[in-house]
Amino acid sequence: MGAAALIIHAKSALTPQGWQRDIALTIGADGAIASIGPQTGSADHHAALLLPAPLNLHSHAFQRAMAGLTESRGPHASDSFWTWRRLMFRFLQQLSPDDVQAIAAQVYMEMLEAGFGAVAEFHYLHHDIGGVPYGDLALMSQRIIAGADQAGIGLTLLPVLYQFGGCDGPALQGGQARFGNDPDQFLRLHQEACRALRAAPDDYRIGMAPHSLRAVSPEGLRAVVAAAGDGPIHMHLAEQVAEVDEVLAHFGARPTEWLLANHAVDARWCLIHCTQMTDFETRSLAATGAVAGLCPLTEASLGDGIFKGKTYLDVGGRFGFGSDSNIQISLFEELKALENSQRLTTRARAVLASDTKSTGRVLFDAAAAGGAQAGGAQAGGRGRGALEVGALADLILLDDDNAHLCNRHGDMALDTLIFGGGGQSCITDVFSAGRHMVRGGRHIHRGAIEAAYKRIMRALKTDL
Repeated sequence: MGAAALIIHAKSALTPQGWQRDIALTIGADGAIASIGPQTGSADHHAALLLPAPLNLHSHAFQRAMAGLTESRGPHASDSFWTWRRLMFRFLQQLSPDDVQAIAAQVYMEMLEAGFGAVAEFHYLHHDIGGVPYGDLALMSQRIIAGADQAGIGLTLLPVLYQFGGCDGPALQGGQARFGNDPDQFLRLHQEACRALRAAPDDYRIGMAPHSLRAVSPEGLRAVVAAAGDGPIHMHLAEQVAEVDEVLAHFGARPTEWLLANHAVDARWCLIHCTQMTDFETRSLAATGAVAGLCPLTEASLGDGIFKGKTYLDVGGRFGFGSDSNIQISLFEELKALENSQRLTTRARAVLASDTKSTGRVLFDAAAAGGAQAGGAQAGGRGRGALEVGALADLILLDDDNAHLCNRHGDMALDTLIFGGGGQSCITDVFSAGRHMVRGGRHIHRGAIEAAYKRIMRALKTDL
C-alpha cells in the first residue's frame, strides 16, 4: 500500500455524483481514498482529468508472448478459433515458471500504462510440461502473484478448474495437459494459492474459475460453486458456435440456458464473452446481476462473434472489459471496439449512449463498475470502482495540454479519449491501491521488467 498520504489536485474528476471541478483527493497510507473535497493548500500531484482506473476482468497473461505468431493460415483451408487453440497448446510446451513470471510482469506493466488499476487473471497453466504436477501444486499461481507484485498492479487470482478436452470427456493432450485437475486436486491447489496470497499485498484477492461447460463436469462445477463462498466465480460462456452446438448436443440445452437453469447465477459471477447468445438469453443473463466479461479485441481476433450489447444494456445488464489474449493491451481501444461492433450490426451511431450520458461515459462507467464487481467487490475487493472515500486509490491522471484533450471537458473528454485516438498518450500517472506505478506515462520499473521479458522472448521457439 502507499507509504504516506498524498494529495492530488484535479481540474476535473469523474465521481459517483458526476463530474466535479477543482477537487482535492487524498490517498491515505493504507492505499485507500481518505478524502475528496475542494482544493486547499498545496498538492503532491496535479491532473487535468482524474478517473478511476478500472480492473481488467479477464487476462491469460502467458498469451501475450504469442502475439503475432498465429496470423498465418498454415495447412488449413480456413483458420478459426479452433486452429488458433491448437497452436496455443503447442506454444505452451516450452514455458517454464520463470518464463511465466517474466511474461506476467510485462503484461501487467503494460496494463498499468494503459490505465488499468488491477487485473483478474484467469489462470489455468498449472502444471509442468506433459501435465506433471509440480511438487507445489500452486507454483504457477505463485509466479502469477510474483509477476503482479513486480508490476505493482492489483490482482484477483482466478485458479481454473479444467478437467476435459470436451463435453464427452476426452483426456487432455499435449500442452492442454498442463491445465488439468480433477475437482479434489483443484481444491487442494486453490488452498495452496490462498496460502501464497497471505504474503501478497493486502488488496490481492482470490476467486474460482470453472473453465467452461465443455471442460468441466456438472459435478466439478457444483464443487467449485460450493467452495467459492462469496468470492468471484468466472467462467467462459457461449463464445463459439461450435461450443454452443456441442453443449446443446450433450446437455440438451444451450450453454446460457443450461447454466441459468442449473445454478443460482448472481452478482458473484462473471461470464466471459457471451458472444453466442439469443436475445432471450441475453436478457435473462442481465436479470441475474452477473457481469458479462467482454474482450472485444480478442473476440474480433478469434472470430468469436459480437455481444448483443444494446439488448443487454437496455435491460440493465452489467458488463466490464478484459484484454484476454493480450495481443493488444489498451483500455480505450477495448471500449471503442465494443461500440464499433454495435454500430456495424445495427447500422447506427452512438448505440450504447443513453439520454443522459454519452457513449464514452456509458462505456467507461460500465468498465469501472463491472470490473470492480468481477474482481470480488462482494468479498472485500475494490468497491464500486469509483472515486469515493474508502475505496482503494486506483487512479488515472491525465493531461489536457495536448492535441487530443485540448478544450475537451466532461463526457466529451471521455469520448475523445476513447474514439479520438491517442487517448493513452494523455495518461501521465496511474495509481493501484495507492501504489504510484506509472509516472510521466511510463512504468517506474519498465527497464528491468522489459529486459527480463526480452531475455525469455529471445529463447522461446516461434515456429509453431
